[in-house]
Amino acid sequence: MARIRFVLVETSLSGNIGATARAMKNMGLSRMALVRPKLGARFADADAVARASGADDLLAAATVHDDLAEALAGCRLVVGSSARARALEWPELDAAGCGARLVAEAAHGDVALVLGRESTGLSNDELALCHYLVRIPTNPDFSSLNIAAAAQVFAYEVRRHLLAEAEATAVSPAGVDDRPDLATAEEMDGFHAHLMRTLTAIGYADEGQCSTLSRRLRRLFHRARPDRTELNILRGVLAKTAGRPGKPRAGAPDA
Repeated sequence: MARIRFVLVETSLSGNIGATARAMKNMGLSRMALVRPKLGARFADADAVARASGADDLLAAATVHDDLAEALAGCRLVVGSSARARALEWPELDAAGCGARLVAEAAHGDVALVLGRESTGLSNDELALCHYLVRIPTNPDFSSLNIAAAAQVFAYEVRRHLLAEAEATAVSPAGVDDRPDLATAEEMDGFHAHLMRTLTAIGYADEGQCSTLSRRLRRLFHRARPDRTELNILRGVLAKTAGRPGKPRAGAPDA
């Protein structure tokens, strides 16, 4: 459970942070990360403490970060929550599948669930840092769900699957990757930045006009989930491509 972190992005109301802490502690979760909360380092105000209802220790231990990539450091799996559909399709989980996947992958390393802003949720660029999108099937005529209420749903599913696994009655979800050396979120982010620089340098991508290409490539490599050795191979290829253009082989036809 200590390897499962809930990440809240630009939360406007400190009370929602407190209520989320309460929802997490109810289900045995303790690790909270905050990305640019509106009140900054002063997020644990009277309203947050009141809504936490005894989960003050989670507020005290919460970490505050300047960007989402920093908050996801060390994570082998990242799931982003969103209430709205996206133009670019993303691999999706339901709440139960999200809980099962987080528990199964946490056996091998850190994992994260990302919850977006109260008003607009996660941006496409933020979702691009996630392996999966998870949505709670709310009433389509009234789909807005309070962030703490959403956190409670996900925290419950995590605990439900943890207890089932402990009782040896659960089966690991299909497709769980149990390799211990999977590339972490920050390693994937560094690789993607390297990839986009290289594609721009060789003229394949146009700087400033390749956001869709960038997101599609992130989705491709998130599906592949390379380990550290594979990622080093890919970065070696990129370095060779950008830094040392190969010479035609003797006898090879002109390009």
